[in-house]
Amino acid sequence: MNPSNTNILKQTIDSLSNLSQHPELFRLHCPSVKLPSVPALQEIIQLTRSLIFPGYYSSFSLNTETIAYHIGTSLERLSQLLAEQIEAGLCFECNASQGCHSCNIQQRAKHYAEQVIAQLPTLRNLLSTDVEAAYMGDPAAHNHAEVIACYPAIKALTCYRLAHELHLLGVPLIPRIITEMAHSETGIDIHPAAQIGPYFTIDHGTGVVIGATCIIGAHVKLYQGVTLGAKSFPLDEAGNPIKHIPRHPILEDGVIVYSNATILGRITVGKEAVIGANVWITHDIAAGSKVLFGGK
Repeated sequence: MNPSNTNILKQTIDSLSNLSQHPELFRLHCPSVKLPSVPALQEIIQLTRSLIFPGYYSSFSLNTETIAYHIGTSLERLSQLLAEQIEAGLCFECNASQGCHSCNIQQRAKHYAEQVIAQLPTLRNLLSTDVEAAYMGDPAAHNHAEVIACYPAIKALTCYRLAHELHLLGVPLIPRIITEMAHSETGIDIHPAAQIGPYFTIDHGTGVVIGATCIIGAHVKLYQGVTLGAKSFPLDEAGNPIKHIPRHPILEDGVIVYSNATILGRITVGKEAVIGANVWITHDIAAGSKVLFGGK
């Protein structure tokens, strides 16, 4: 190798290995740490969809004689993967240089995985309301099967509702990875901390953003391009943004928000209000109101 090239490589290695430069970009791991796995999380999403909607997302043929077997094997695999990935998320947050043995991370991960598994019937019931909302809200939908198999909102909501359960348990990192994977797949960006009621649907879906502290009631419908976001948030004395404060909208039951509307800040859109397309909202909207032009 050319001595000049060798010198350039050495200088680059030294620079990129310098922990004193941009220390926030480095994350050193103890020898026993497990890192989150994107392929494993993709399999978790696929297994969850196949369990919530049997026969739609499976690679095997399903009938009345085989359903219990296939659900059993899928559930066992999902439980194993969830425990492993939750453990990886806990390890990633812990970042203990001397190892994680004192944190009981493996036991905690297994316990959290069991709790998520136990919630799957509840998640199915909740997602069944989302399927119904999508079907009833779209004249182009021929049947519920088309909604389950094709609609990006159902794919994104399955990921969100799984991630939200993990978030409620306090599992770090993994919920956000799952919803960001759904974002990449569908164009729908839902933070796992958002609170979303039953019978929720997003028509078309591309470009929808739902922030972390949003609260959405029952029978709410959004169209493509809707942003439920935050205004510029306050800074502390050091000039850093103040975290963990409510900063996103509340949408009460029955609200409809049409395409490309932007609703910002901790405001309330009252029950059964209708927000027209392309409007900008930063103030409370009374129940039953229709906002059609320029936020008026």
